[in-house]
Amino acid sequence: MSQLTDHASFAETSVASRGRLFPENISRTRTAFARDRDRIIHCTAFRRLKEKTQVFVAHEGDHYRTRLTHSLEVAQIARSIAHALRLDTDLAETVALAHDLGHPPFGHAGEDELQAQMEPWGGFDHNVQTFRVVTKLEERYPAFDGLNLSWETVEGVIKHNGPVSHRLDEPAWRAIADYAPDWDLRLDSFASLEAQAAAIADDIAYNNHDVDDGVQAGLFSLDDLAGVPLIGPILLETRRDWPDQDERMIRIEAVRRMIGAMIEDVLAETGRRIEADGIHSRESVRMARRTLVAFSDGMLADLGVLRKFLFERMYRHYRVNRTRSQARRLLGEMFQLFMAEPGVLPPEWSEKAAVEDRHRRARAVCDYIAGMTDRYAIEEHRKLFSLDLGLDL
Repeated sequence: MSQLTDHASFAETSVASRGRLFPENISRTRTAFARDRDRIIHCTAFRRLKEKTQVFVAHEGDHYRTRLTHSLEVAQIARSIAHALRLDTDLAETVALAHDLGHPPFGHAGEDELQAQMEPWGGFDHNVQTFRVVTKLEERYPAFDGLNLSWETVEGVIKHNGPVSHRLDEPAWRAIADYAPDWDLRLDSFASLEAQAAAIADDIAYNNHDVDDGVQAGLFSLDDLAGVPLIGPILLETRRDWPDQDERMIRIEAVRRMIGAMIEDVLAETGRRIEADGIHSRESVRMARRTLVAFSDGMLADLGVLRKFLFERMYRHYRVNRTRSQARRLLGEMFQLFMAEPGVLPPEWSEKAAVEDRHRRARAVCDYIAGMTDRYAIEEHRKLFSLDLGLDL
């Protein structure tokens, strides 16, 4: 398939891709990166994101973000940034859609609990789990495990936040070091600008939707945000422009404007860094001395204050703390039961876990739990621990 030629010199292009671990015929209808995107959208782990938590458990309300809606928002922002920088929009979107595939149920509470349970058995990291999902755990093709994504997509999945070679001694990251040693992902270098665009789009999306969801949940009000940098002045401006609008519309419009302000800041700072650092090719991106797609210092300072506000008023609100506590106990109890009695796992997982090697057993149990949705985890726990167990057999 033909490739658009109006990319910047430092952009990735599918025609110059390093290919796939298992070679495949070229698609007549899609570029390699578009094909990667479609494989991610069709995979089981992506569909499960619809009922995985961001902050609020999926059943707490229909209007709060889930991992799925968050991933779609990140992809939209990543495409916008990539388009403005003349990058490959398909690759940026693909990395964005994939970035949360390894998250367990119940958001950061679930990740914290799996980290604790897996500490004796090699640890847990959601970025590594995402890598394992796309390279091993998805079983959709007869010729290979995983999704057999393009080199640039796999690189972006694991390196979108920067080089990772310094982490390979950590137990949880050994899966990266052990994966296809002959397929060098250049773990000591930066990823593409497209992957960096996906990473900062994640920051933009969650800062904005946490403000939106926090107000909707009644954890704080728009008035509480008046003195917070960035969002406070935007709220004042929005109310001045639309004095007769209700609070709901003011909130929506203010969040929309904040997203726009953050994107404009990224584009200006990224352009400055590209020029200052003499970036002219894909290789110069990977060998750069710093991340190139970034916020300005002023924006970082404002976001630091906003994150402090959200941490105090939202992430550690007693209602959220109660959910976190329940989630951790629920996952911890299931993990310990599955380790002690792998025969209670579904057959396809019991076969993987019923081994003498405790490390292999723990990893199979962890993979099973990490793949659960919030709703499935709650139901599975009920079946395993409720006294009416016999009614479900």
